[in-house]
Amino acid sequence: MKRIATTALVAAGLAFSAHAVLADGHGKALEKAVKARQALMQVYAFNLSGLGAMAKGEAKYDAKLATALAGSLNNAAQASIGAMWPQGSDSTAMPGKTRALLKAWSTYPEVQTKQDALLSATANLVKVAGNGLDGLQAAVGAVGKSCGGCHKPFRAPKN
Repeated sequence: MKRIATTALVAAGLAFSAHAVLADGHGKALEKAVKARQALMQVYAFNLSGLGAMAKGEAKYDAKLATALAGSLNNAAQASIGAMWPQGSDSTAMPGKTRALLKAWSTYPEVQTKQDALLSATANLVKVAGNGLDGLQAAVGAVGKSCGGCHKPFRAPKN
């Protein structure tokens, strides 16, 4: 009887340990996904900040640099991001690690529409960035609007 009880306790302990390891592994995968998408947003911000500075007159307009930054932004926008948005990587499930609202998953087709708007805006930006300040200003504004179109409904405000 003692042997059966000991075996049962050992089995229960192993099952609990396996569950904890799997849960920890899943948590690490979710954290990696959040870090990856935050890094991508940093790439967006880096390129857009240079373009925005030119568009606002805070930096001298440079057609070659504007073209390069627009191309980089467009390339980043075309990245396959599905793996960066796994279920359970929202601000409710991971408080303090992300500002992504659960709504992004529950209204998924709407998120794809926002992504399509970003792709369209960055593609247009590539076409006009090197052709003068006026075109750059309009195109940067459209990209900013597409960013806000996703951030406003699907991202929690900073605390």
